[in-house]
Amino acid sequence: MASVHSMPNLRDPNRIFVIGHVNPDTDAIASAMGYAWLLQERDGANAVAARSGAINRQTSWVLRELNLEPPLLFNDASPRFDSVMRRLDTVTPERPLSEAWAILNRTGGIAPVVNPDGTPYGLITGKSLFNFLSRHMGPHPRYKDMTMAELLEIPCKEAAETDIARYSATTRIRDVIRRLLRDEVDEFWVLDDNKRYLGICRQRDLLDPPRLKIILVDHNESQQALGSLDEAELIEILDHHRLGNPTTHEPIRFTVDVVGSTSTLVSELIEDAGLSAPPELAGLMLAGLLSDTLVMTSPTTTERDHQAADRLARWAFVWGAPLEGETIQGFGEKVLAAGTGLASRDPLDVVTTDMKQYETGNTRFAIAQAEVSDLYELNDYLEPLRDALQELRERRSLDFAMLMVTDVVQGDSRLLMVDAPAVLEELPYRPLADGTRLATGVVSRKKQLLPVVFSLLED
Repeated sequence: MASVHSMPNLRDPNRIFVIGHVNPDTDAIASAMGYAWLLQERDGANAVAARSGAINRQTSWVLRELNLEPPLLFNDASPRFDSVMRRLDTVTPERPLSEAWAILNRTGGIAPVVNPDGTPYGLITGKSLFNFLSRHMGPHPRYKDMTMAELLEIPCKEAAETDIARYSATTRIRDVIRRLLRDEVDEFWVLDDNKRYLGICRQRDLLDPPRLKIILVDHNESQQALGSLDEAELIEILDHHRLGNPTTHEPIRFTVDVVGSTSTLVSELIEDAGLSAPPELAGLMLAGLLSDTLVMTSPTTTERDHQAADRLARWAFVWGAPLEGETIQGFGEKVLAAGTGLASRDPLDVVTTDMKQYETGNTRFAIAQAEVSDLYELNDYLEPLRDALQELRERRSLDFAMLMVTDVVQGDSRLLMVDAPAVLEELPYRPLADGTRLATGVVSRKKQLLPVVFSLLED
């Protein structure tokens, strides 16, 4: 499986990134990794699983149990400098100009001059060579009688232009494009995090950088997607949530189905292709399914989810695999236990780890969800969680924020809200003395809580 990087390598124009929503849960990670694997096996595609946010406690536990590495991390699809740079051959400042001349002939007129420690010195171009010759072949008594062969023995540093702009490989092109267009030079340094040479980019290449090819899984709303999605090439969506999809310039494959998890959809596609997922990957997708359906007890659970659980268990619980001898119920209980509890978590982490942002009319709001094994646990953390919700609301410029704390044992939830509009006083859940509301039998944010909230806000 893919290892973790701060930014993916964007040089391959055929690479496809399969990525879940921000603040990814186990199903978002599992479906991204499962679907990327299917695209590789079935279609021979250069598909890579990615994630837009930190791995939560539950997913971390599952990945460790299955000996899997998390997907690539990147939060923004905006093209970077590393997508347009070319790693040209280099020469050091003290080497003779003849070596730069040879590079100029191979690169179309650019010879990077790089210090021995890898840091940039300057560029030799047709313009810098002309300026060098103008300075020395005419009035300069030392050079005016020299032959071309003798001139080519002069150190490269003499002919290099050193006032060249430098940019990090991970800098977004759009953040500096206006300044770049004002510059009178056509080439720029591209450097790594240690300020060392990575390549050269040309101004004309920055005007039309390649777009990342993106497949969204487990979401279809722009508010829940990685940043700058409009600057990417969106080619497919595979999801099980309500519609709120971004517009596209061209038709794309769009699948939204009524099931309890996106992992269910991926497992069906794997079976339809006549394939079976590797045991570790099957176990991860089973964890995603069991997490999203609260071990098949959520009202979002369908018969197809039961069939998918049996299918994934058949692939995952095999001899010699990490989950050998497990059962669906037993594994599901372990998955839920790995993500429950408030005691050891920072309040801001609680309200942001599984948080989704929504918009209707002129109202922007967020609903976070946390799982516990006993709703009374919430009593000890009400004020810190209220403060964290308020901070979340202010950071995201939201109209209000809500935390849904769900008892995965009893199947009930308590709702904690800050700055909620008056219309939400009509929520059909019993108000408690501490300001929360008890939502008996409500465990699904998507199917039970969100439709009620939207109906009140849109009324």
